[in-house]
Amino acid sequence: MTRIVSVSPERLDRWLTGFGERHGDVEYNVTPTSVTLSADDGSSAVVTVPFEPLAVLTREGLVAHVLADRRLGVLLVRRGGYGAGVFAGGKLVDSKVGSRHVQGTTKAGGWSQQRFARRRDNQAREAFAAATEVAVRILAPAKLDVLVCGGDRRAIDTVLEDPRLKELPGLVRPPFLGVPDPKQKVLEQAGIDARAIRIEVDQV
Repeated sequence: MTRIVSVSPERLDRWLTGFGERHGDVEYNVTPTSVTLSADDGSSAVVTVPFEPLAVLTREGLVAHVLADRRLGVLLVRRGGYGAGVFAGGKLVDSKVGSRHVQGTTKAGGWSQQRFARRRDNQAREAFAAATEVAVRILAPAKLDVLVCGGDRRAIDTVLEDPRLKELPGLVRPPFLGVPDPKQKVLEQAGIDARAIRIEVDQV
C-alpha cells in the first residue's frame, strides 16, 4: 500500500527512527534530491529533499538540512487575491495579503462578451500589479534563502517578471502550492506546507 505523508522538519528525525522500529533494519540510499529507506520487511519510503540539493549525503545530513535556519519567502497570487510572507525559523515575521475583484465568466455573446472580457483582463492586470507591489515591498528586501510560490502559475510568472524582483526567480523551489484566494490564514498555512517534508511510503 502506497501513501504520501507530510512531516514537519522538527518531526523528521523521530519519523525516520519510527520507520525502522516498525519495519526492521533500514538501508539508506541518499542522493542530493531524494533519500530512499529500504527496510527488512520489504517496506520502503522515499523522502523528497526540500530546498534541494542535499549537500551531506547521510541521514544525519538530511536531518540537519531540513532543520537549517532559512529565510523562506512565500508568494501566493490568484486573480482574486494575493499574499506575500517571510518566515524565519518557521515563524511568520512579515506579511501582507490583499484582494481585488475580478469578474467571473459570462455566457453572453457578441459585443457585450468582448467588452466583458476586456474589463476582466483589465481587472486581472490590476490585481497582478497590486500583487507585484506587495512582493516588491515584502519579499525583495528580505534577504531570502528560498522562495515557494502558489496559486496561479501564470499570475506568479507575471509578478516575477518585474525587474525589481530580478533576484527572486532564482530562489524559487518546489512545491508549487495549490491554494484558495489568499487570506492571512491561507498564507500562514502555506508557510507550514512549504517547509513540510513529503514522504512516499510503500508499506508491506
